[in-house]
Amino acid sequence: MNNCGNPFKALFPKKNNAHLLSLLNDFETSLTVSIAQLVPKDNDENGFLTFSWMVHAIHSLCETHQSITTLVTDLDVHVSDMEESMIYMHGDISVKLRQLCTAFNSELCRLNHRNLLLKIACRKPEAFSLSQLDGWRQHMASKNPRIEICGEVLSSLVESMNHHHSLYKKVKKTKENEKEKVLLRALYGAQVETLYIFSVFYAAFTGSSKNLLYLIIPKDMEEVPWGQNRFMVIKDLEAVESGAENFCTAVQEGLVPNLLMVEPLKKSVMELSERVDRVSKEMSCLSDVVSSARDTLFKRLMTKFEDNKKNTIS
Repeated sequence: MNNCGNPFKALFPKKNNAHLLSLLNDFETSLTVSIAQLVPKDNDENGFLTFSWMVHAIHSLCETHQSITTLVTDLDVHVSDMEESMIYMHGDISVKLRQLCTAFNSELCRLNHRNLLLKIACRKPEAFSLSQLDGWRQHMASKNPRIEICGEVLSSLVESMNHHHSLYKKVKKTKENEKEKVLLRALYGAQVETLYIFSVFYAAFTGSSKNLLYLIIPKDMEEVPWGQNRFMVIKDLEAVESGAENFCTAVQEGLVPNLLMVEPLKKSVMELSERVDRVSKEMSCLSDVVSSARDTLFKRLMTKFEDNKKNTIS
């Protein structure tokens, strides 16, 4: 990562409140570190699409959106004409993020159901029939309708991010509204990280690198420390599917599988179930955190709006 100094120094006049600048630095530094940790190392032969990476990625997003909640409270932003548009935009983004969380969790549930079939096979391999094998393969080949629409949702979020940037440029030109500059910058950064991670999830669950989003960060924003990342299948799934196919081949060839034969498959299935559960738990946490951040922002801005309204009437 290049050392580009203080990324927010040009946003504010020198006379600006040091506390405000400190809030900006703290959030952006944390965000930069989080994103840098998500990028795979060049010598990582296994790539980054593992369930362990997914757990780390969603946990990172939870921390980012929790930081947004804290920032909104610390900033105590005043109401302006721009904020009504921001409220609607942020509300729409929150709904779409929760929609993506629900879709990804539904795919994780499907993976667990698929794993359940293999767990049954591992317990009594000698009793596992060809019809059960066909059921597993059909489940493998089926598509999840909720995942299918994720591409449209992600594309609409990219449009929202671009609109958000337009709002940021508008307020950045003013000599006032310094707290709004901080908030818009932070919200934009959170959107970038969220889209980066959710794009990887979508590509992984659809099995296509074509579904990766390549986000274009405007020149007037600080450069984000990501490079182009290679795409791989989810390694945890690859191990299970390979073991399951070997097991299927043995049954089709008339061999009577025993517990020793399925032991490697059993181990990979149990590990996968545990990891899927961890990702699902983090995804549910993220959905709750996104809602909390949205509610905090709405409450803060609406409270300010009502206060200003009362003062105007008085």
